[in-house]
Amino acid sequence: MAPWLMPMVVLAQVVVAATLASASNTNKVYQPCADTKIQRSDGFTFGIAFSSKNSFFYNQNLSLQLSPCDKRLSLPSSNSQLALFRPKVDEISLLTINTSSFFPDSYGGYMVAFAGRKYAARSPPAFVANSTFIVTSFTLVLEFQKGRLQNLYWKRDGCAACGGKSNFVCLNKVDCAIRTSSCKGRGGSVDCSLGIQLAFSGTDKHLRVLNSWYEVENLRQYSLYGLYSNLRDSLTSQYNKFF
Repeated sequence: MAPWLMPMVVLAQVVVAATLASASNTNKVYQPCADTKIQRSDGFTFGIAFSSKNSFFYNQNLSLQLSPCDKRLSLPSSNSQLALFRPKVDEISLLTINTSSFFPDSYGGYMVAFAGRKYAARSPPAFVANSTFIVTSFTLVLEFQKGRLQNLYWKRDGCAACGGKSNFVCLNKVDCAIRTSSCKGRGGSVDCSLGIQLAFSGTDKHLRVLNSWYEVENLRQYSLYGLYSNLRDSLTSQYNKFF
């Protein structure tokens, strides 16, 4: 584990919909910069690093993105922060990062999700915040093959959640954003903590299919999804109360 990889931001995890019954955890790897194979219901540790977009790339033309675990990056000496999570595999979860004492634009405004070393996987950098806007709602998919993490990617909805809402801004036809001046600690009253909807896809080490990504869509027709949506959207729906 790289020496800089210590959790430095306040975070919490809220599991709002389980896709499996409880089972024993067989994954004893707790460091994000280590390799492991998982089965359903294991815990799985991954990190989210916050820094500038350029700091996640090894070369000047931004064509070679490395994992935050890679020592060739300058993250240890750059302005960066880290959040660690350990969700249960194939459970639909809502992860939150409290911004009451941490604001992403102070640390470059971008984030990358990552795990692994020899089999390192990392998401593309996702814009979070600058001095004008902050995006508070994300969906992250963890893709496994035979229990080995292959990919992490941010699933965008094309601003569907903020369509027709004057209190939000659609950035680059991709993300719904709130003005940072409306956030607590920045002159406003809105809790701008980050919410990350987490889901899994692919297969575990026993070749069992991970279903939570598909169930994200299926749950929309049930009241359970309504509960989940209320938690997921609480960071943005509250904004309307002030207008």
